Amino acid sequence: MAPFPAFSGWILPAAVAFSLGAVANADPAPSAFQEVAKVLRNPRCLNCHTATDFPRQGDERRRHDMNVLRGPDDRGAVAMRCSSCHQGGNQKNGVPGAPNWGLAPLSMAWEGLDDHDLAKAITDPAKNGHRSLEQLYEHISRDPLVGWAWQPGGDRQPVPMPRVEFARRFRQWIDAGAVPPEAKGKSS
Repeated sequence: MAPFPAFSGWILPAAVAFSLGAVANADPAPSAFQEVAKVLRNPRCLNCHTATDFPRQGDERRRHDMNVLRGPDDRGAVAMRCSSCHQGGNQKNGVPGAPNWGLAPLSMAWEGLDDHDLAKAITDPAKNGHRSLEQLYEHISRDPLVGWAWQPGGDRQPVPMPRVEFARRFRQWIDAGAVPPEAKGKSS
Protein backbone atom coordinates (compact mmCIF):
# COMPACT_ATOMS: atom_id res chain seq x y z
CA MET A 1 0.00 0.00 0.00
CA ALA A 2 1.32 3.52 -0.87
CA PRO A 3 2.12 5.69 2.19
CA PHE A 4 -0.40 8.37 1.23
CA PRO A 5 -2.90 6.79 -1.14
CA ALA A 6 -5.26 9.76 -1.02
CA PHE A 7 -2.53 12.14 -2.25
CA SER A 8 -0.67 9.96 -4.72
CA GLY A 9 -2.64 11.15 -7.74
CA TRP A 10 -2.28 14.91 -7.30
CA ILE A 11 0.62 15.83 -5.01
CA LEU A 12 3.32 15.85 -7.72
CA PRO A 13 1.23 17.72 -10.33
CA ALA A 14 0.21 20.25 -7.66
CA ALA A 15 3.84 20.81 -6.63
CA VAL A 16 4.88 21.32 -10.25
CA ALA A 17 1.99 23.71 -10.89
CA PHE A 18 2.82 25.69 -7.74
CA SER A 19 6.48 25.96 -8.79
CA LEU A 20 5.61 27.03 -12.30
CA GLY A 21 3.12 29.56 -10.96
CA ALA A 22 5.78 31.03 -8.68
CA VAL A 23 8.12 31.41 -11.64
CA ALA A 24 5.40 32.85 -13.86
CA ASN A 25 4.40 35.34 -11.16
CA ALA A 26 7.99 36.38 -10.36
CA ASP A 27 8.57 40.09 -10.83
CA PRO A 28 10.18 40.48 -14.29
CA ALA A 29 11.35 44.05 -13.61
CA PRO A 30 14.66 43.30 -11.83
CA SER A 31 15.92 40.79 -14.40
CA ALA A 32 14.75 42.95 -17.31
CA PHE A 33 16.52 45.98 -15.88
CA GLN A 34 19.71 44.01 -15.23
CA GLU A 35 19.85 43.29 -18.97
CA VAL A 36 19.06 46.94 -19.80
CA ALA A 37 21.81 48.09 -17.42
CA LYS A 38 24.39 45.89 -19.19
CA VAL A 39 23.71 47.78 -22.40
CA LEU A 40 23.72 51.20 -20.72
CA ARG A 41 27.14 50.40 -19.23
CA ASN A 42 28.61 49.41 -22.58
CA PRO A 43 31.35 51.78 -23.80
CA ARG A 44 29.16 52.68 -26.81
CA CYS A 45 26.79 54.34 -24.31
CA LEU A 46 29.05 55.34 -21.41
CA ASN A 47 31.59 57.14 -23.58
CA CYS A 48 29.04 59.91 -24.11
CA HIS A 49 27.09 59.48 -20.86
CA THR A 50 30.25 60.38 -18.99
CA ALA A 51 30.63 62.32 -15.75
CA THR A 52 33.72 64.09 -17.10
CA ASP A 53 34.10 67.40 -18.90
CA PHE A 54 35.28 65.52 -21.99
CA PRO A 55 34.07 62.61 -24.10
CA ARG A 56 35.68 59.21 -23.91
CA GLN A 57 36.39 56.83 -26.76
CA GLY A 58 37.21 53.20 -27.42
CA ASP A 59 36.34 50.11 -25.45
CA GLU A 60 38.92 51.16 -22.87
CA ARG A 61 37.06 54.48 -22.48
CA ARG A 62 40.17 56.63 -22.86
CA ARG A 63 40.00 60.40 -22.98
CA HIS A 64 38.98 61.61 -26.45
CA ASP A 65 41.92 62.34 -28.74
CA MET A 66 42.91 65.96 -29.39
CA ASN A 67 41.89 67.09 -25.91
CA VAL A 68 38.25 67.57 -26.92
CA LEU A 69 36.13 69.28 -24.24
CA ARG A 70 32.42 69.10 -23.42
CA GLY A 71 31.66 72.78 -24.07
CA PRO A 72 28.80 74.83 -22.65
CA ASP A 73 26.08 73.03 -24.64
CA ASP A 74 27.60 69.50 -24.54
CA ARG A 75 28.53 69.76 -28.25
CA GLY A 76 32.20 70.69 -27.88
CA ALA A 77 34.16 73.83 -27.19
CA VAL A 78 33.65 76.86 -29.42
CA ALA A 79 36.62 76.21 -31.68
CA MET A 80 36.22 72.42 -31.61
CA ARG A 81 32.56 71.48 -32.04
CA CYS A 82 31.67 67.77 -32.17
CA SER A 83 30.16 68.32 -35.61
CA SER A 84 33.54 69.51 -36.93
CA CYS A 85 34.51 65.84 -37.18
CA HIS A 86 31.39 63.81 -36.37
CA GLN A 87 28.90 64.02 -39.22
CA GLY A 88 25.41 62.55 -39.64
CA GLY A 89 26.79 59.05 -40.21
CA ASN A 90 29.94 56.95 -39.89
CA GLN A 91 32.70 58.05 -42.23
CA LYS A 92 34.98 55.85 -44.34
CA ASN A 93 38.00 57.18 -42.46
CA GLY A 94 36.65 55.62 -39.24
CA VAL A 95 35.26 58.74 -37.57
CA PRO A 96 31.91 57.73 -36.07
CA GLY A 97 28.81 59.79 -36.61
CA ALA A 98 25.06 60.02 -36.21
CA PRO A 99 22.52 62.85 -36.22
CA ASN A 100 22.86 65.21 -33.22
CA TRP A 101 26.27 63.87 -32.19
CA GLY A 102 27.39 65.20 -28.83
CA LEU A 103 27.70 64.39 -25.16
CA ALA A 104 24.74 63.69 -22.97
CA PRO A 105 24.36 66.49 -20.41
CA LEU A 106 26.16 65.94 -17.10
CA SER A 107 22.76 65.32 -15.49
CA MET A 108 22.59 62.19 -17.66
CA ALA A 109 25.98 60.79 -16.57
CA TRP A 110 25.80 57.12 -15.61
CA GLU A 111 29.39 56.40 -14.59
CA GLY A 112 29.70 54.75 -11.20
CA LEU A 113 25.96 54.21 -10.67
CA ASP A 114 24.73 50.85 -9.39
CA ASP A 115 21.58 49.36 -10.94
CA HIS A 116 19.32 51.06 -8.39
CA ASP A 117 20.78 54.53 -8.94
CA LEU A 118 20.96 54.02 -12.71
CA ALA A 119 17.25 53.12 -12.84
CA LYS A 120 16.39 56.12 -10.66
CA ALA A 121 18.48 58.44 -12.85
CA ILE A 122 17.03 57.38 -16.20
CA THR A 123 13.46 57.69 -14.91
CA ASP A 124 14.00 61.07 -13.23
CA PRO A 125 12.79 63.81 -15.62
CA ALA A 126 15.34 66.22 -14.11
CA LYS A 127 18.09 63.80 -15.20
CA ASN A 128 16.73 62.30 -18.43
CA GLY A 129 15.94 65.31 -20.61
CA HIS A 130 12.43 65.71 -19.17
CA ARG A 131 11.26 62.47 -20.80
CA SER A 132 8.33 60.32 -19.71
CA LEU A 133 8.76 56.55 -19.68
CA GLU A 134 7.10 56.36 -23.11
CA GLN A 135 9.44 59.03 -24.46
CA LEU A 136 12.41 57.11 -23.04
CA TYR A 137 11.18 54.00 -24.80
CA GLU A 138 10.90 55.90 -28.08
CA HIS A 139 14.37 57.35 -27.53
CA ILE A 140 16.06 54.00 -26.95
CA SER A 141 14.11 52.14 -29.61
CA ARG A 142 14.08 54.68 -32.47
CA ASP A 143 16.54 57.58 -32.01
CA PRO A 144 19.30 57.35 -34.66
CA LEU A 145 21.92 58.62 -32.20
CA VAL A 146 21.11 55.78 -29.79
CA GLY A 147 20.98 53.37 -32.74
CA TRP A 148 24.58 54.22 -33.58
CA ALA A 149 25.63 51.93 -30.69
CA TRP A 150 24.50 48.94 -32.77
CA GLN A 151 26.23 50.16 -35.96
CA PRO A 152 29.32 51.97 -34.67
CA GLY A 153 31.46 51.50 -37.77
CA GLY A 154 35.24 51.27 -37.91
CA ASP A 155 36.73 48.57 -35.74
CA ARG A 156 34.34 49.33 -32.86
CA GLN A 157 32.28 46.49 -31.46
CA PRO A 158 28.52 47.09 -31.33
CA VAL A 159 26.48 46.68 -28.17
CA PRO A 160 26.26 42.88 -27.69
CA MET A 161 22.45 42.70 -27.29
CA PRO A 162 20.39 43.33 -30.46
CA ARG A 163 18.54 46.64 -30.31
CA VAL A 164 15.14 45.01 -30.70
CA GLU A 165 15.92 42.80 -27.67
CA PHE A 166 17.13 45.83 -25.69
CA ALA A 167 13.89 47.66 -26.51
CA ARG A 168 11.88 44.56 -25.55
CA ARG A 169 13.63 44.33 -22.16
CA PHE A 170 13.17 48.06 -21.60
CA ARG A 171 9.46 47.74 -22.42
CA GLN A 172 9.18 44.74 -20.08
CA TRP A 173 10.73 46.81 -17.29
CA ILE A 174 8.41 49.77 -17.97
CA ASP A 175 5.33 47.52 -18.10
CA ALA A 176 6.35 46.01 -14.75
CA GLY A 177 6.31 49.51 -13.22
CA ALA A 178 9.90 50.64 -13.95
CA VAL A 179 10.76 49.80 -10.36
CA PRO A 180 14.45 50.31 -9.58
CA PRO A 181 16.24 47.18 -8.40
CA GLU A 182 16.94 47.10 -4.70
CA ALA A 183 20.07 49.04 -3.81
CA LYS A 184 22.99 46.83 -2.81
CA GLY A 185 23.55 46.75 0.90
CA LYS A 186 20.08 48.18 1.60
CA SER A 187 16.87 46.33 2.26
CA SER A 188 13.32 47.56 2.09
